[in-house]
Amino acid sequence: MYAWEGGPALVQTVDFFTPIVDDPYLYGQIAAANALSDVYAMGGRPVTALAIAGFPQDGLHTDDIAQIFRGGFDKLREAGVALLGGHTVQDREIKFGYAVTGAIDPARILTNAGAKPGDRLFLTKPLGTGIVGTAIKFGRAPQDLIDRAVAHMRTLNRAAADAIAAIDGVHACTDITGFGFAGHASEMAAASNVTIEVELRALPIIPGVLELVENNMSGGLKTNQEHFLPGVHFRAPAGLESGHGPRRDLLFDPQTSGGLLISVSAAAVPEVQQRLKSAGIDAVVVGSVRAKGASQLTIG
Repeated sequence: MYAWEGGPALVQTVDFFTPIVDDPYLYGQIAAANALSDVYAMGGRPVTALAIAGFPQDGLHTDDIAQIFRGGFDKLREAGVALLGGHTVQDREIKFGYAVTGAIDPARILTNAGAKPGDRLFLTKPLGTGIVGTAIKFGRAPQDLIDRAVAHMRTLNRAAADAIAAIDGVHACTDITGFGFAGHASEMAAASNVTIEVELRALPIIPGVLELVENNMSGGLKTNQEHFLPGVHFRAPAGLESGHGPRRDLLFDPQTSGGLLISVSAAAVPEVQQRLKSAGIDAVVVGSVRAKGASQLTIG
């Protein structure tokens, strides 16, 4: 964040990645929604963007490149963000995304460090986009599942951020992206010096994903498990062995343009629920916050 004395503040973020879907226009839309997400998670308003792209010299049609840029531009326009330019380089692998500048009230900045014991945790999008992306690469994802995942990934977190913007009981927020749900929840717990408790069965999952988990776990999922699993305590390991394996693995699935994880005081839960519902956000209470214990994240 950069703040002028006595004035507004700016926040800056950058994100880009390789294609997660085959359709170039949708890829551009998802990349834009994903890049804007960090600003929304901080309680800011994205204002301007610079495109960042890498394309191979051969093997990619210029019409596909144009569609990638068009998809991103249309999503930026939906968000009310001005595209100021960008930079493109030659690369063996396609890459696309944005550097985003946002405006924020320096007295009202949301971080992952403010969760308090007694808070409830809302999640605004279902999990599973990483599993779907891996399945797409190997031709193992049915089209109806792809359509559902794409619909979530290209949805801005703008409505959810706007819905909670003026609520005093909102203590912390983060978006769920590359570290997966377990990673980002663990980071919120560590930054807030608390323990987060999550009900595994309460986690929303894109319909059709559970059946694909076993054969479509990415390298990123396994890296997240290696890094964050030591800080996770499972309250009922016997139950997890009976039909819960895929759900447990989904905790570590890297998400693209995932939802917001919001820590809210118990008193503010009804207002947050009502505002998110009015904004068309199908948010779910997935857990709670308690005083710091032996583990950062407890799964029941």
